[in-house]
Amino acid sequence: MALRTPLLRYPSPDGAEFYLKPECLQPIGSFKLRGAYNKISSLSAAERKRGVIAHSSGNHAQGVAFAARALGVKATIVVPGNIPQIKLNATRSYGADVVLVGPASAERISRAEELAAQHGWVPVPPYNDEKIIAGQGTIGLEILEDLADAGLVLAPVSGGGLISGISVAIKLTNPSAKVVGVEPELAADAQASLRAGKRITFPAEQVSRTIADGLRTSPVGELPFAHMQRFVDDIVTVTEDEIRQAMRLVLYNAHIVAEPSGAVAPAAFLFHRTELPRARKVVAIVSGGNAAPEMLSTVLGAAQ
Repeated sequence: MALRTPLLRYPSPDGAEFYLKPECLQPIGSFKLRGAYNKISSLSAAERKRGVIAHSSGNHAQGVAFAARALGVKATIVVPGNIPQIKLNATRSYGADVVLVGPASAERISRAEELAAQHGWVPVPPYNDEKIIAGQGTIGLEILEDLADAGLVLAPVSGGGLISGISVAIKLTNPSAKVVGVEPELAADAQASLRAGKRITFPAEQVSRTIADGLRTSPVGELPFAHMQRFVDDIVTVTEDEIRQAMRLVLYNAHIVAEPSGAVAPAAFLFHRTELPRARKVVAIVSGGNAAPEMLSTVLGAAQ
């Protein structure tokens, strides 16, 4: 179902070994297919017959819709009204029913819980679930299969499912490797949470201002946070301008399209190397490539 994505060597002027893991090449354009398929495929026949319900800021919606269609399961997805049109259209094209709510993570979660209780649908959480985390963790296993001596892995952080899965896979296989999360400054609730030792929630009005629409979830999930506290070495932040610059550089130099959320991890290496643990070989996850055409045009045009 999900592709085994390669490691792409990124040309670094100082000769550093920097690689991109292009999850933007997945059939739905993001890593979310891994966790969604792992979760839905693990359901019993009776559970599949009931149908599934999910909430998402965009890419998980597509993952659930795509996986549900492949497995013959009815899917309903709750998404924010400000979801990028390209993600909304894709989710519907895979056959899922879509319910629109406000921008806050809490609104999506609440509505999904209501619908699950009302119709008996099985929840497929975007991050706060062991099967979801395990599915995303296959990225970490693939990285070490291709680059056993990877010293540092950079991953974007939203609800925390991606980085918690990757960090477990990396650390339990190669404890000396470092795993660092990356967030937009406007949505740095995971960084604040890790440093405070408890989950911190940022207001929806603030996190919705970041161009990285896939990283607007706040707070991180309870289960992912427990994994992060144990296995993640640090979380750094990048600016909105750095995210845009990284999108351009990844396109020009690696010839792949990264949506803003997908450009966050590369941006950390490109602009904040002094804040990162020293490593001879570094891998950054390009988590998705579902960039709205009009937004991509604006970002590329700004460089002229």
